[in-house]
Amino acid sequence: MTLKIQRSVEHRSVVFTLTGRIQAEHVPGLLALLIAEPPLRNVLIDLGYVKLVDRDAVRFLARCEAAGAALRNCSAYIREWITQEKNAMDRKPENPQDLADGGNTLCG
Repeated sequence: MTLKIQRSVEHRSVVFTLTGRIQAEHVPGLLALLIAEPPLRNVLIDLGYVKLVDRDAVRFLARCEAAGAALRNCSAYIREWITQEKNAMDRKPENPQDLADGGNTLCG
């Protein structure tokens, strides 16, 4: 199964509705789509049709949420996994490479 991405606009928000399976190979493309959005737009990621995710996808979603994107229709197992990954990231010391990036990209 592949990942389908549908973009729509609701009021002042852009909604990315994802369908299928999110894997590590999809993260760079999703990141590019999110970065391309104007900074004043709220970003919503609708996960209602997502059936499977891998760890890289969960980490990506956790970073997106931490950066201000809203996750909508997130299944209980994905939500729990995101929470666990956020907790693990909070406990982990900062990586010097992450600091070199400047931390100024959405979800990156």
